[in-house]
Amino acid sequence: MTTSPTVFVTGATSGIGRACAELFSEAGARVIATGRRAERLEELAASLPGPCRTLQLDVRDADDVAAQVAGLDDEFAEIDVLVNNAGMAIGRDGLHEMSPGDSAAVIETNVIGALNVIHAILPAMVARGRGHVVSIGSNAARDVYAGGAVYCASKAALDRITKGMRIDVLGTGVRVSTVDPGMVRTEFNEHRMGDPEAAAEVYRGMTPLTPRDIAEIVAWVVGRPDHVQVAEVLVYATDQAGHGQVARRGGGS
Repeated sequence: MTTSPTVFVTGATSGIGRACAELFSEAGARVIATGRRAERLEELAASLPGPCRTLQLDVRDADDVAAQVAGLDDEFAEIDVLVNNAGMAIGRDGLHEMSPGDSAAVIETNVIGALNVIHAILPAMVARGRGHVVSIGSNAARDVYAGGAVYCASKAALDRITKGMRIDVLGTGVRVSTVDPGMVRTEFNEHRMGDPEAAAEVYRGMTPLTPRDIAEIVAWVVGRPDHVQVAEVLVYATDQAGHGQVARRGGGS
């Protein structure tokens, strides 16, 4: 990794993506923050201590992703690190209750969207002989739970894409990693459930991970020497041992 790397973060308007943008900027990186909410991108860019470019984009739009990456100015054109973070889930209905449109939206964002960004950025990394792709996965890639069939499938697909990518770029100098968080308190569950109180109940009686916790792990993975590739990290809160395996000891809120 170069002294002042350029880091491209998808889904940077909240949660883990925002925390990654903040931490890398604090460490002296140039940050390209992307997301769908322009006002949040502007607020983020104004708050960062280092140079930042914002791209308002929907990762599901392959042509727009490619065009905006190609249109970056010289200072930001060589991307050293891709944090593939943008993702979503909709509701907790069983598969027989879920609409085809909602299923498609989850797959298009979490799988096709990730691929669109990879296609736009990875070839230049391979050509330069350096770079690092970090996919933010989930323990849902490893466990399946009621009401999570499509989301779990999307994260399992991202896991397989990442593993295959690591094989495909072997010998090029490009590193490929996955960070799979367990329970992290972000806006994710609020959007998924459409109910802040129901989302808060998920974390009742325990202390979940924070977006900053995950960002620090991503930064550690990226900061290893060039000959070290951390293939995957699974991280839980202390009071979690798997999906649905949670000790509620009265911590958190």
